[in-house]
Amino acid sequence: MSEQPEKQQQLRVVVADDQAAVREPLAAVLALVEDIDVVAAAANGGEVLTAVAAGPVDVVLMDLRMPVMDGIETTRRLAEEHPQVAVVVLTTFADDDSILGALAAGARGYLTKNAGRQDITRAIRAAAAGQSVLDREVQDRLLATVRTKAPAPGQTALPQDLTPREREVLALIGQGLPNRGIAEKLFISEATVKTHINNLFAKADIRDRADAVRRAIAAGLA
Repeated sequence: MSEQPEKQQQLRVVVADDQAAVREPLAAVLALVEDIDVVAAAANGGEVLTAVAAGPVDVVLMDLRMPVMDGIETTRRLAEEHPQVAVVVLTTFADDDSILGALAAGARGYLTKNAGRQDITRAIRAAAAGQSVLDREVQDRLLATVRTKAPAPGQTALPQDLTPREREVLALIGQGLPNRGIAEKLFISEATVKTHINNLFAKADIRDRADAVRRAIAAGLA
């Protein structure tokens, strides 16, 4: 008797957008992806929190400008109350305040609505695996923004116990590369990149990816 192939693990996703003309087609398209199960579609942040509380949910695909509770506040609430749930922002807005606000609130990914289904699917999978995905426009804006900001006092120097590889990874983050790009550049796996990032963030007391870019620039690595 032949063995049955192992069923692919389903990622449980909530799609959040206040416009039904965006939300419903997006949910329908993602529902066709083999490893994605769209468990709810929400029109505002309050509905997102309700859907996540009813759970289980792995990833929220989050619009930023929504009534009742916007995407940044909803992301912050999820980070506090449901830290196991990853957030990927999908929005038309790529201004500095939106990008930095969403990343500071805890979003793992940030895409503009120019992203195609493959880009969105890849970002959802990466976020569920604890990785970050920023589209090129967002990376460029983030780099331009952090280069104009002075580092906080005492934050220029890096810890002496960072390994050479961790410094390499930090330098590549400073150049705007996502985890996949870092893996390709260093000829290592994305899982290994994630381990290096977790280690260097802990050692250097780095809060998020935007903070990592600032630290890399301040240390002369980018």
